[in-house]
Amino acid sequence: MPAVLVSLPKPDIDLAQAQCQQLQSAQAQLRLESLDTAAFSYLVQSQQALRNALPERFEEVLMQLLNRLESSALFTDESCSFSRHDLLDGLQLWLDKAGQTLQAQADKLHIPPDRLS
Repeated sequence: MPAVLVSLPKPDIDLAQAQCQQLQSAQAQLRLESLDTAAFSYLVQSQQALRNALPERFEEVLMQLLNRLESSALFTDESCSFSRHDLLDGLQLWLDKAGQTLQAQADKLHIPPDRLS
């Protein structure tokens, strides 16, 4: 039998997961340089459902990564103290962990039918 969704007060997990996927795609474009850092930064800051669905520490780390990424965009190649490649790897790690956290939250909202009685 399929799991039953339990209605609990929560951020919209589905929207947060969609926003996480959108950032995954944008990060891939950023890595390929088909999206600039300013556009990526704007997109990150507009993903409120994602940021609200995650623990506070996630936002702190994301803003630190974004700040460093924006700073590195002001310099050419690796002349900045922040390696763009390393920052993009850190951002990928953040996105992976955010996706795992959101999935764990979504899994908690599903109760198998045999546990409803």
